Amino acid sequence: MTTPPSLRREENRVILAGTWTLAVLIPHLDTLREELRGAVAAGCVWDFEAVARLDSAAATLLWQTWGGAYPAQVILSDAQRRILDRVAAVADEGPPPPPPAISPVAATGHFALRGVRQTYGLVALFGQLILDALHLARHRDELPWKEFSANLYKAGALALPVSALVGFLIGITISYLSALQLKTFGADLFIVNILGISIIRELGPVLVAVLVAGRSGSAMTAQIGVMRVTEEIDALATMGISRTVRIILPKVAALTVAMPLLVLWTSAVALAGGMVAALLQLDLSPAYFIETLPRAVPVANLVIGLVKGAVFGFSIALVACHFGLKVRPNTESLSGHTTTAVVSAITAVIIIDAIFAIFTRNLGLPQL
Repeated sequence: MTTPPSLRREENRVILAGTWTLAVLIPHLDTLREELRGAVAAGCVWDFEAVARLDSAAATLLWQTWGGAYPAQVILSDAQRRILDRVAAVADEGPPPPPPAISPVAATGHFALRGVRQTYGLVALFGQLILDALHLARHRDELPWKEFSANLYKAGALALPVSALVGFLIGITISYLSALQLKTFGADLFIVNILGISIIRELGPVLVAVLVAGRSGSAMTAQIGVMRVTEEIDALATMGISRTVRIILPKVAALTVAMPLLVLWTSAVALAGGMVAALLQLDLSPAYFIETLPRAVPVANLVIGLVKGAVFGFSIALVACHFGLKVRPNTESLSGHTTTAVVSAITAVIIIDAIFAIFTRNLGLPQL
C-alpha cells in the first residue's frame, strides 16, 4: 500500500516520509506546500531517510521551495541526490532565449529567395513535362489514357453542377444590377452587350478558374501529398515508373482539356441566368437576347475566353502538382502546402488574366 507523503519537525530536524511521487503528491499538494515553507523558514536539517520513493515532480517542488539551492544540512541517499541534481541542472538552464528579430530587409530577402526557389521548381517541372510529352509522342503505346480519363472525369464532369449553379447566379446578379443602371439612361437593349462581353471574355474563365483552383487544385495537391507521406511516389521510382508520366502529366493534361469546356458550359449557363433576369427586369424577350448576342459579342471574345481557360487549367494543375511534390511526411506540411497551392493558383490566375487583358485589348472590343 502506498504511504502518502508527509513531513514532521523534531527539534531542529525536518523528517520527510512516505511516497513522494506525482500521483500521490497531488491530493496533498496545498498542505505540503505550506508545511515546506514553514520548514524552510526555520532553517532545519532535512532528513530523507524515511522517504520510500522520490520522483522528479516532488524533487522539483522541493527545489523550488528551497529557493534553487540545497539547504545547509540535508540527509539524502545517492539515488535521491541524483534526482535532485538533475532537477537542479534543468532549473539552472533557464528558459531558452527569444529568437533574434528579423529585420525588414532580411525578411524581404527571404521572401524573394523563397519566390525564386518556387519559380525554379515550377520551371523545372514544366521542362520535365515537355520532355515526357516528347517521349510519349514517340512511344504512343505508353500514353497514360486511364489516368488521363480518370482525372478528366474528376476535374471536368464532376465540376459541372457547381459551376452551373454559380454561373447561373452570377449571370442573374450582373443582369439585375446592370438593368437598374441601364433603365436610368433608357439603354435597356445594351444589357446583351454588357452580359456578353463581361461573361464570355472575363467572368466565365476567371470564375471557373477560381472554382477549379479551390476544388480540383486542392484535391491534386492533397492526393500527391498523401502519396508522398505514404511513400507511394518513392515506390514508383523503385519500380522504374516515372512519377511525372503516371501522376503529374495526366492531371495537367486533363485539367488543360477540361477547363475550356467548363468555361464554355459556365458562360452559357451564366448567359441563361442573365437572360432570365433581363426578361423579368426589362421585359427583354429571350428571342431578342439570343438573336442580338452574336452581333454584340464578336467571336474573338469567345476564342479569348477558351484560350484563357486552357492556360488557367494548365497553370492551376502545374502549381497544384508542384506543391504536392513539396509535401514532407507529416500532416502539418500536407495542410500547409494544400493551402499554399490554392492561394498560389488563384494568384497566378489573376496575374495571367491581367496579362491577357493587356495583350488582347485590341481584340474583340469596340475601339474608342
